Amino acid sequence: MLLYILKRVGQGLISIVGASIVIFFVSRLSGDPIVLLLPTEAPPAVVEQVRRDMGLAEPLWRQYLIFAGNALTGDFGNSYRWQAPALSLVLDRLPATIYLALAALLFSILLSVPFGVLSAVYRGSWIDTLGKGFAMLGQAMPNFWVGLLLILVLAIGFNLLPAYGYGTPAHIIMPAIALGWYPVAAQTRIVRSAMLDVLDSDYIRMGRAVGASERVLIWKYALRNAAIPLVTILGVYFAAMLGGAFVVETIFAWPGVGRTVVEAVFSRDFPVVQAGVLLTSILFVTSNLLVDLSYGLIDPRIRYDR
Repeated sequence: MLLYILKRVGQGLISIVGASIVIFFVSRLSGDPIVLLLPTEAPPAVVEQVRRDMGLAEPLWRQYLIFAGNALTGDFGNSYRWQAPALSLVLDRLPATIYLALAALLFSILLSVPFGVLSAVYRGSWIDTLGKGFAMLGQAMPNFWVGLLLILVLAIGFNLLPAYGYGTPAHIIMPAIALGWYPVAAQTRIVRSAMLDVLDSDYIRMGRAVGASERVLIWKYALRNAAIPLVTILGVYFAAMLGGAFVVETIFAWPGVGRTVVEAVFSRDFPVVQAGVLLTSILFVTSNLLVDLSYGLIDPRIRYDR
């Protein structure tokens, strides 16, 4: 068990280092931040001095080594735009992103699990057809389109929910639906496929033969044994929601990490972009590690000896 954890942690560290390299060099492709920070009539000597003070006059490879060394101590530098520590800015907005991701995950579970189970139980019926059609519809509707449609109908058309902002339970409903809509499709298919395999197993047939309640067999025993692939995809999608909420947060003016990173990209605020993406990478790796370790709790037959 310990050897497996150490191996997975090592793989995660490699992924995080790779992400730091990619985001460092890709962020530089957006242009020179000095152009946005100083007026166009600034003297060349002043421009060069500011560039040296910000550490942008060094070669890129040296800039990365300085960034990586400082990042190990938790220092990502100061934001060019907000004039505050970049890591503090990102951490202040992280709770809003986690709140949104959890709400979106809950929404996707509440839809996908019943749809998947009922589609498997009533295989070939109109319920199964409806469930598969619903899943296909979810994959055909990207989250930005769902978000705009929700604003148009629920906020503007019927004035039922606030179109943007943060602070009340009503503000979370539309962003959570927009972010959680796409995963519903994949989760429904996973639950249906896993349930079909379990419902054909010997112990379910034996339970039916001895007169066990169909409801207990399906919702207690079959669903639990079909939960491992569901847990896998839930963990993956939760991590993806943490890092992929950029569009949804921007559409609904949600004060999370995604919206902050988007604003930082447009202002060429390299420290905030690097801090936001690297923190998201760490959360993604950690989430996947926890998912792997949870398998043994769900199914005692799983061991980590290898």
